[in-house]
Amino acid sequence: MTMDTLRGIFTDSGLTDVETFIASGNVIFTSTGTKIAALERKIAARLEEALGYEVATFIRTAPELVAIGAYKPFPEAHMRRAGAFCVGFLAAPLDAKAKIALGALETGIDRFHTHGREVYWLCTERQSDSKFSNAVFEKATGARVTFRGGNTVAKLAAKLNPVSRHAP
Repeated sequence: MTMDTLRGIFTDSGLTDVETFIASGNVIFTSTGTKIAALERKIAARLEEALGYEVATFIRTAPELVAIGAYKPFPEAHMRRAGAFCVGFLAAPLDAKAKIALGALETGIDRFHTHGREVYWLCTERQSDSKFSNAVFEKATGARVTFRGGNTVAKLAAKLNPVSRHAP
């Protein structure tokens, strides 16, 4: 799907100020609605209609995304040496059983941390060296997820942070 088509789906859904962010499947928009779950369902239905398959849809407000971007789930030294760092967005926090299942996925190169409706994945080697994936996560935990690279999340959080937008 082109980013123009994706923007059109969101605009046709009654959302305003719609823009895609670095061709990553992330969409920034303004909505007058306050019922996030209903908006997620509406967007997911429009995407499924356009694509012909189900698309897991997860909305975060600008303040939530800024907080996610600032959150430090692992020691800074580990983050600097990591081969990959990704943030997984969930519909709801993992329950205790799912957290245990996620912990069982840890390996010598894969580490996980949960916080709220996000799961953080640190791969100490190249990401291609890991056997971890969305499908592995979803099968183990029973929860839908979409992962984004830590750099993408940081850039998106910086774009949405009113402090960084108005800094001299």
